[in-house]
Amino acid sequence: MGSNETFTENEEAPTYAPWIPVPNVQELVREDPLQVPQRYVRELEDRPTVTDMPHLSSLVPVIDLSLLLLGNKEELNKLDLACQDWGFFHVVNHGVAKELLQKMKDAAAEFFELPLEEKNKYAMPSNDIQGYGHAYVVSEEQILDWSDALILVVHPSHYRKLKFWPNSPIGLQEIIEEYSNAIRKVATELFQSLSLIMGMDKEDLLGLHKQLMQGYRVNYYPPCSKPDHVLGISPHSDSSTITILMQDDDVCGLQLKHYNEWVPVNPIPDALVVNVGDIIEMWSNGKYKSIEHRAVANDNKARVSYATFLYPHDEAEIEPLNHMMDPKTKQQIYKKVKYGDYLRNSMKKLEGKEHTEMAKVETLA
Repeated sequence: MGSNETFTENEEAPTYAPWIPVPNVQELVREDPLQVPQRYVRELEDRPTVTDMPHLSSLVPVIDLSLLLLGNKEELNKLDLACQDWGFFHVVNHGVAKELLQKMKDAAAEFFELPLEEKNKYAMPSNDIQGYGHAYVVSEEQILDWSDALILVVHPSHYRKLKFWPNSPIGLQEIIEEYSNAIRKVATELFQSLSLIMGMDKEDLLGLHKQLMQGYRVNYYPPCSKPDHVLGISPHSDSSTITILMQDDDVCGLQLKHYNEWVPVNPIPDALVVNVGDIIEMWSNGKYKSIEHRAVANDNKARVSYATFLYPHDEAEIEPLNHMMDPKTKQQIYKKVKYGDYLRNSMKKLEGKEHTEMAKVETLA
């Protein structure tokens, strides 16, 4: 691809955000299932309410990838509306084998059941987010999320820091590799359809990345005796192009913000959940929105989620695409940013959508 620059094998793997070490949540629960330390307790207005909205959950769009691949106009139109109205959608008929999805879930569950000292062999260093731990902790006052995570850079392969790739249980590294390759294929196919609805040729969106980067985050949410006092993950939008998530089939936890209401994204067996990231919002000049979402805790069951982030190379420059601006006003909502700068800025634990707001062009009052 002409526009897709190649970066050399000896290019140094980037580091991401420094963070402050905090307790392991799974271990806290193991020691005393009833304790919820003050550092995890949310302000009243930020706590999840028990009145979730199951009727809205069924409205989250479902996109059939096999139809998109055939160029089905109706399905492309559904994708366009899903990205405008929800910023989230389920993907079915995505081609990833059911057995592989299950293999990934089983191996990850086994990893999180290992003793803490075993998992800590892969602990995150204080200057980066790869490894096992609790990322994005930037101050002692910060209210903490009720979760632990394993975070890895998967692609390009020369960015991998294999000392953080668990080799216990046996075969986990290979399963992560196999799963990540399958999800990358789904992402590439989705990019082709996103290119089309954004008024470009099929391969253009991929070319804009300079190189398609891929990160993987497995989140472990232990049960919590006071689930209405904590959040598994704070409200945020993703600084990716898109994120592809696999959920547990039987435990709900993901919620998205839709017209100021928190809507649960109930799992559909074997479907993947895709959300629009900040970068699509910026390239589309705000037509497609990256939506705030969060995870809530459960009082009697642990939950695991598997998020794959697809994002541009650090050197890619992101700004609204000319043809996506209003032809009359030509008003550019976002300024030009270098992706690496934007990404690191978003890791400073800004609330909700603050990082996209900061990338907006300042308008004169």
